[in-house]
Parts: sequence; C-alpha cells; structure tokens
Amino acid sequence: MKLNETLKAVKLASRKLALLDSKKINEVLISVADAAIDKTDVILKANQLDLQLMDSSNPKYDRLKLTAERIMDIASDIRNVASLPSPLGNIIYEDVRPNGLKLKKVSVPFGVIGVIYEARPNVSFDVFSLCLKSGSACVLKGGSDAYHSNMAIVDVIKGVLSKFDLDTNIVCLLPTDRETTSELLHANGYVDLIIPRGSSNLINFVRSESTVPVIETGAGICHTYFDLAGDLDKGARIINNAKTRRVSVCNALDCLLVNADRLSDLPQLCSPLSSNNVLIYADKPSYQALSGFYPADLLLHATPESYGTEFLDYKMAIKTVNSVDEAIGHIFKYSSKHSECIVTEDKKAAQYFQRAVDAACVYVNAPTSFTDGAQFGLGAEIGISTQKLHARGPMGLKEITTYKWIIEGNGQIRK
Repeated sequence: MKLNETLKAVKLASRKLALLDSKKINEVLISVADAAIDKTDVILKANQLDLQLMDSSNPKYDRLKLTAERIMDIASDIRNVASLPSPLGNIIYEDVRPNGLKLKKVSVPFGVIGVIYEARPNVSFDVFSLCLKSGSACVLKGGSDAYHSNMAIVDVIKGVLSKFDLDTNIVCLLPTDRETTSELLHANGYVDLIIPRGSSNLINFVRSESTVPVIETGAGICHTYFDLAGDLDKGARIINNAKTRRVSVCNALDCLLVNADRLSDLPQLCSPLSSNNVLIYADKPSYQALSGFYPADLLLHATPESYGTEFLDYKMAIKTVNSVDEAIGHIFKYSSKHSECIVTEDKKAAQYFQRAVDAACVYVNAPTSFTDGAQFGLGAEIGISTQKLHARGPMGLKEITTYKWIIEGNGQIRK
C-alpha cells in the first residue's frame, strides 16, 4: 500500500511534467550535468561503498565501477540529450478527411516509465535524462549491488529539481528488495511502461511476471563472422575491439565464426586477444589452428555450452563454418537478436548477410561495440531493445514516446 502512494505521487508529477516547456527541461538537464561533476567526490565515495562489497573478479564489477572520467562522460551524454530536438509534439502524420475532419498523429510522453536494472549506476543518470527530455517521470529499481551509488545519484538529481521548484517525484528510486519488484510489475494504473536492463534471468522474470507493458532489452549474445573474403587486418582489429573494449557490456563479442578456408589466418586474427588474456573456447578445427600459436593456458576445447552464452568476461567461443549460410544458421540458432557482424570484402556476401540475419543491429566491417545510443547519435539510450514491437535496437528519445490522435471538426456528425 505504501508503494502505491509513492507511485501515485510519481503519476501526479508526470502530469505536471507533460506541461513543462522544452526550454526549462533543457536548463534542468544542463544543471544536472553540472551537478554530477560538482558532486563527483560524493558519488565516487558512495560508489566505493558498493565496490567494497563486490569481488573485483566479478564480471559486474566493471559495470558497477564509476570514475571521475566516467562521470565526465555521463555529464557529456546528459548535455547531448539537452542539445537534441524535443521528441514531443511532433506531427507524425496528418490528413484532412473528405468530411472536413482534420487529423493529426502527434508524439506525446508515455507518462511513467519504470526501469529495472542491476549493477549499473550510470543507468540512473541516463534514464532520468532521457525520460525528462521525453516528458515522462521515471521509477528506478536498481539492484542492491549499486544501492549507495544510486542513492547518491538520485539525491543529486532531486537537488537540482528542487532548485528549479519542480516536483521531485519526477524521479523515484525504489527499495532494492524483490517484493518491491513484484509490486512494480503489477502497478497498473500507476506505471505505463517497464524496461528491464540486465541479465537474461532478470529479463525473463520481468517478461513473464509483469502485467504492465514491457519493452525487452535482451541479453547480448553477439557474433562476428570472418568470411572467406575477410580482410585480415580489419578482422583482427574488429574482433579485438568487439571483445575487449568493455567485456561487461551487452554489445561485447561472444562468438567468432570463421570460414574453414581461413583457418590458417586464425592465429593472426586472434593475436591481439592474447595480450588481453582472452580465454578461448575453440571447436576442434579452430583449436588445431591455434595450438602452438595462442597461449596454451588460454585455449580450451569448446563444449555445447560454449555457444549461446553471454560471457560478460574475457572469454570467447570460436566455431568453424564452411559458408556464409552456415554462419547465418549458427547465428539463427544462438543469437539473442542484439548485434551481429560480418567481416568481408565481398559485397554480395555482405548484402546477403544483412538481409538474412535477424537482429536489431547488423554490421559489415565494424565491431558490435558500436551498438550504443550515443554512438548512434541518440544522445544516450535507455536500453537496447531486442524485440520487434514499438522499438528495436538502441532506444533514444523517439523510442520512449508514444502518440495520440488530435481530431478537429466543425460540427460534423457520423451517419
């Protein structure tokens, strides 16, 4: 019952927010970016409390960790969001019917967006900035791993909202217990949309339990196929960047598919990975190709479980295939429909791969690490949608609005 009162206050705040002009929203966002930098020491001190409770070898540790540089990047993303055109009030479609009725399809806020996420405190800033810019209040349900960090971040945001005499219930941080999660998933009438960000277990739980509409941001089981016509230098750089730029994020590479006729190039293709201590689970042909060239302690035989796994760590599987069709078949079987890549100089093979692969983002000669709202020019993202209804891929401002029809008449009646 107490949570219902909290969510009722958020719902009321969302109604006020819908009437706020875009100039004021941008001023608030710039002020939040400034406050994030001003309060860096406070945020990092809180983050350190969370980090002390997590083993540094845990794949989530990197996601949880904040640094002064990362806070600068977060502030930059918030400013980018402020600089973008408002996604609200845009006329998506208009028409005048034969009877004189004037129709307009106009973009409007969702209202209240609930986001459930794990050890990613940066999400608190990202979600708030995107929701504010798109006119929605946000309910944040962070994990216990990032409790102190999220508290500090939301305190900074609420301080700015107070300075602008705005309702601080525009943003709400819920307790971390599971009972609260269950209540949020059934908060029909208070919350308009739920977006889960995290492990496949979390996403599956939310999808199966929620009675509030859900947009899935699925696990990132990402593949790169090195084709018969792949450029070796490009391939080595793309694979290394996709795997090691940040291993704990959903766009990181999990499985390399290599054309059987290019196995002799595999040692050179994987050479940069060894300097990053990437553990490779190789099928028999690729294991033989790498044996003696790749560190023995980092080379293991693949098992069936090696494929279809989101490692979130310095680990990667390799599978040998005989053709682009076989690569696509493997992707079809194991992909989470997040991001897939082909490295090739064969334009026909590239176009075929683009058409045949079913994923939110399909790359040719570029790493899956680019699947990111900021990299796509969206300012920031609220998540990467792997479903097909409403939004797909990085969800920026336009993807977290809905629309309504505006109809103007002059006394017409329907026969």
